[in-house]
Amino acid sequence: MDWKEILKGLEEGTLRAANKVDGKWVANTEVKQGILEAFKNGNNINQDEFSWPGFVDKHNIPARKFTTEDGVRMVPGGSSVRTGAHVAKGVIIMPPAYINIGAFVDEGTMVDSHALVGSCAQIGKNVHLSAGVQIGGVLEPIGLAPVIIEDGAFIGAGAVIVEGIQVLKEAVIAPGVILSKGVPVYDCVHGRILDKGEPIPERAVVVPGTRPVSDKLPWAKEMGLNMNCAMIIKYRDEKSDASLELESFLR
Repeated sequence: MDWKEILKGLEEGTLRAANKVDGKWVANTEVKQGILEAFKNGNNINQDEFSWPGFVDKHNIPARKFTTEDGVRMVPGGSSVRTGAHVAKGVIIMPPAYINIGAFVDEGTMVDSHALVGSCAQIGKNVHLSAGVQIGGVLEPIGLAPVIIEDGAFIGAGAVIVEGIQVLKEAVIAPGVILSKGVPVYDCVHGRILDKGEPIPERAVVVPGTRPVSDKLPWAKEMGLNMNCAMIIKYRDEKSDASLELESFLR
């Protein structure tokens, strides 16, 4: 399959940069390689011919344009969705926001102002990406699965999720939480530290926290300094579900 077919399939949603196989998300290396080939085969041109005056980018990866038939609500004000990104019916994109090549955004999801959906990131149904959320992109190495946000997850304002971290169904990530493979996640409910890169469990409620510095930094420890971490403080119940229902009225 050549890169043109791959970009078309990605945009239509018939191909994805990652797929869930036997309960585990796995990168689609053919798709990711196709995206890299598209970049190699592109030439920088003035984007005036695509009605984007003043912009210069690869001729074969212009910004997408939507019509009412697409069923996408893209509010005016500086947002952009790149060719090769799938945006399903019922998605709302508030300005300014950016959805990069290879990304998949499923039905009913809200992409709020100043939110980034990075290359190849996979966003499920009815997800809320609040203002300023940064979902990192993962193109290389091609075997690395991208960031995954599963159905019904709520990502609070200013949260940063990078390095292929997976957030499973209906989890709640509080504002300001940073999730990467270098940031430990403490499950305070079950009394354990998640393994490096382990998915955030379904319906977990994650808040920002701090932890003491390592014994390898005695001066910092003496000064009482702490380092960043994330903490699971509960799992969603009826009360926390009700607190998130207001979001449906914005649609």
